[in-house]
Amino acid sequence: MSYRVKLYAFEEASETERRSAERRFCQALEAELGDASLVAPVYQVYQKLVAVYGEQPNPDALTAEELEIITQWQAAESAALTAALGPHRYMGDAEFVIRLD
Repeated sequence: MSYRVKLYAFEEASETERRSAERRFCQALEAELGDASLVAPVYQVYQKLVAVYGEQPNPDALTAEELEIITQWQAAESAALTAALGPHRYMGDAEFVIRLD
C-alpha cells in the first residue's frame, strides 16, 4: 500500500512551492515513522482508531498498542507540518490531505 499527499488552500504559494512543501511533509513523515513503507499502514490504523475513539481519546480507553499508534502518528504529523510549513504552521489555511492507494 502506498500514499499520496496533496496540499490544499495555500493560495499564496506557487505550484513549485506547493510541491516542495508536499515533498518536505512526506520526507519528515517517513523519517519520523522510520520508513516510507510504514506511512500508509500506520495512517490506516490511526484513521480507524480516530473513527472509534475520536481525535483526542482517553488514554485509559486504549490498549498500549493503540495508544502507541496514536502517539506515533500525531508526533509524525506534527513534525511533518513543521518541516513543510515552518514553526508558524498554525497561522495559515494550509491543509495536507493523505490518500491511500
